[in-house]
Amino acid sequence: MAAVMITGVGLVSSHGEGEAAHAPLLACDVPPVLATATNTPHTIHPLPRLELERFIPRREMRQMEPWQRIGVHAAGLAIEQSGLKPRVAEMDLTVAAGGGERDEALDLALLTTPPDAAALNVALADGMRPTLFLAQLPNLLAGSISITHGVAGSSRTMMGEEIAGAEALRIAQRRIAEGRSLSALSGAAMTSDRAELLLLYALGGHLHAGPWEPLPRRRGMVLGSVAAFMTLEPEGANPHPLARLVAIETDQGPPGGRAGRLAALLSRCGHAAAADALLISTASGALDATREELEALPRAPDLFAADLLGHSVEAAFPAGVALGVLAIQAGRARRVLVTGCGQWRGEAVALLEAP
Repeated sequence: MAAVMITGVGLVSSHGEGEAAHAPLLACDVPPVLATATNTPHTIHPLPRLELERFIPRREMRQMEPWQRIGVHAAGLAIEQSGLKPRVAEMDLTVAAGGGERDEALDLALLTTPPDAAALNVALADGMRPTLFLAQLPNLLAGSISITHGVAGSSRTMMGEEIAGAEALRIAQRRIAEGRSLSALSGAAMTSDRAELLLLYALGGHLHAGPWEPLPRRRGMVLGSVAAFMTLEPEGANPHPLARLVAIETDQGPPGGRAGRLAALLSRCGHAAAADALLISTASGALDATREELEALPRAPDLFAADLLGHSVEAAFPAGVALGVLAIQAGRARRVLVTGCGQWRGEAVALLEAP
């Protein structure tokens, strides 16, 4: 199997875009960018201001929601850095995405209608129309990337929260390694300032309430607006590789077995041979998942991605890998180990090395 190289990275978060905005975070002395007033008592890492017109024509932008826009923008950054723009027609695409942003007025009406009222059925029948869901289809992110950037190879969209982002990257890596893909673009995007997401996770008891605290002291998730995309190519195909994606492994099963499965993935990725690696955790902050992830790790993480960027669900693992690539570029590490446990299920490990 061919070695797989990461040749371009596009990262967007509350800090801004690209290497210049995110490399300083690796020193652990940059405070998080937080919005505390809009969703009290829950803090979020908000959307940054971006020059979206750089990659997205205005006529296309009108058809996209914020999570799609930052995803398309991050994909553009990765393609630009890799120099693959002339060859996007042969590039394959693997994307992780959740549902799109919802009609908040309709959601509020449904939530305030008594469950046994006839008006609820009327609201559901009239409000849940097909056109409402067109903007919510997860594969529209892949479609928007294809239309905007001309990516015309095969396309796959993964759903399933954190594990979807890791699986998207794993599938892209395997296809490159096995010679079934010449180049691939992989990643995910999510925005945090979404009332329905905050409601969903708050009702499940998964959100941190009160003043922001870092992991592992934090008791719950603090969501972040993040998009992370990477271009992958076989070794030797690009004269300027950023990092070697040595291994990426994923698993999932009942929540109770997270620590054991993660320990097995670490073994398969050869973490013992990477004892000197920079360790980046993409732990969500969800109590049980974070505790079990930390139990499985050989030592305390050097960085918690969620402290720097907020937890971005589908985009969390790709963002952790993107930070790992930046650490290698900046000369802070020769090897990076990235780990993650989904707040509900799904474990992942990736090992990066300097090219």
